[in-house]
Amino acid sequence: MSNPKFRFETGAVTHDGCVRDHNEDRYLSAPQQGIWLVADGMGGHFGGDVAAQTIVDRVETVRQSSSAADLRARFLDRVALANDDIRAHSARNDGATIGATLAALLIHEAHFACSWCGDSRVYLLRDGALTQLSRDHTEAQELLDSGAITAEQAENWPRKNVITRAVGVYEQAEIDHATGTLRDRDAFLLCSDGLTGHLHDDEILAMMRGQPSQAACEALLAETLRRGASDNVTAVIVRCALKTVVSNDKTAMQDQEGRA
Repeated sequence: MSNPKFRFETGAVTHDGCVRDHNEDRYLSAPQQGIWLVADGMGGHFGGDVAAQTIVDRVETVRQSSSAADLRARFLDRVALANDDIRAHSARNDGATIGATLAALLIHEAHFACSWCGDSRVYLLRDGALTQLSRDHTEAQELLDSGAITAEQAENWPRKNVITRAVGVYEQAEIDHATGTLRDRDAFLLCSDGLTGHLHDDEILAMMRGQPSQAACEALLAETLRRGASDNVTAVIVRCALKTVVSNDKTAMQDQEGRA
């Protein structure tokens, strides 16, 4: 099949957690546009929730794209606009530090791209193995990458949650990307650090395997809440499956979007 078509099953949850008094996380699920994202706001009463919602509002204006490159360009344009909007909001609030991390999945036909800024993450579950596609933009990760601390020290680093990038904090948002080709039965997890702060990768894998997207999201949330959920928690799972194609000498039919 030279140009395989995929259908998507999406699940999503977001929750205040057990400690925070409001939810600064936001998510977007737009399968028709091939976009899913999680944004984790920072800024408290000055507007972390505003920052995260601004990203969602801007990105959801992306319409049908002609190619994977076009989709990525449109997405980055909207993130740049969101960055400007958030900085303007900050200026109206005496220059308070306001921003949001970002983890996004973009899919066009058989091509995918993951984009991120901050410590919200993107994982890929493929052939029974869970891989973190994103790489945290945190002080602890930078020290680990430089060899200044060990993985064990990074896990317990006192400034573990200090991020080094966020949309809206600097004049330009610095976004990293990873790209690839979809396979049948791939599953992606996008989540805020409120989830990964309590669950290890092997535990995430166990809850994602063998469950529909929504059930897996709810299981991840329930376990995070059981462990105290010290931050807002958001998870989006996207399962990808090849559309069934039935053909004969005269006709070819493709399953409608969303059929099992």
